Amino acid sequence: MPELDLHADPVEITAMLVDIFSESGQEAAIAEVVQAALEKQAPHLEVVRNGDAVLARTSLGKPSRVIFAGHLDTVPVNQNLPLRREGAGDDEVLHGLGTVDMKGGDAVFLHLAATVLEPKHDLTFIFYDNEEVEATKNGLGRIERELPEWLRADLAIVGEPSNAVIEAGCQGTMRIDLRCTGARAHTARAWMGSNAIHALAEPLRRLASYEARVVDIDGLTYREGLQATKISGGVAGNVVPDEAVLTINHRFAPDRSAEQAEQHLREVFDGFDVSVVDLSPGALPGLSAPAAAELVAAAGGEAVAKLGWTDVARFAAMGMPAVNFGPGDPTLAHTRQENVRAGEIRQVTQVLKAFLKDS
Repeated sequence: MPELDLHADPVEITAMLVDIFSESGQEAAIAEVVQAALEKQAPHLEVVRNGDAVLARTSLGKPSRVIFAGHLDTVPVNQNLPLRREGAGDDEVLHGLGTVDMKGGDAVFLHLAATVLEPKHDLTFIFYDNEEVEATKNGLGRIERELPEWLRADLAIVGEPSNAVIEAGCQGTMRIDLRCTGARAHTARAWMGSNAIHALAEPLRRLASYEARVVDIDGLTYREGLQATKISGGVAGNVVPDEAVLTINHRFAPDRSAEQAEQHLREVFDGFDVSVVDLSPGALPGLSAPAAAELVAAAGGEAVAKLGWTDVARFAAMGMPAVNFGPGDPTLAHTRQENVRAGEIRQVTQVLKAFLKDS
């Protein structure tokens, strides 16, 4: 396995990380490399291993603490390994799995861990496993259960790709199944049955006419959404179906709790059988917190709303403000075309060093 030079340009750290295979559930190799580098090159940090997650922190007695969190895993390879590089300088582009989601962010955090020796805040670095799969396997959840003291801070910065712009908070997401039932019959005698698929016409009409909220929170705009994502039903080509299921995804602004969002959907689809099959609450931006305000100032004074869901919600649920801040275009995540510009990696590094500088 290669040895990471954490004092090197974070672009070079990114390149080395990308070429270490780390699909979800297979992060042992990259965790070993990260652990060895931190133990050797950052002796000022306490370093521990938890499963295939690596944790490191300072204990300087500062009045505040900031967490930097980045997942080590990637989605499956899609003809986008090994790393390919084009161009030079800040315009150089790194192509390959994980360049965007999120080994560029990991590289920045690893560089900070080794090079920022006198930070304004105490620092905790969490490099964790299994973010790209079901939530029950997420390494942050295991760390919260087994090492909860490592997840206490005044601000969490998650290195998910954000185009090098601070994305604050995140939307909640809920998936429901709306079920209609009927009675089977031969299609030659359809009047003897009741078509469950036809019964979906009314909830689909309500969806088509639905007007989603646009919400301003801390000066950030969150746009909600309600979309049908799947329809299932049918028995055979000559049978009136007796059951049909409409799957609907709701993205809701973080000023709504999960309970409020569920109640809203039950009101929209009043009269129908609705069941919640997946739910992740949102996270308020929390930009008024002192550490968060300092970060926004260091980044130029601007932040935008995070419209998707990320692990910032986990930190918000623990009672701390959290933001996404990392290099790369999030729309390229999970695609074969993943790529990140070297200049963005360096830009995020410079902003975070300015944020951490103890003046």
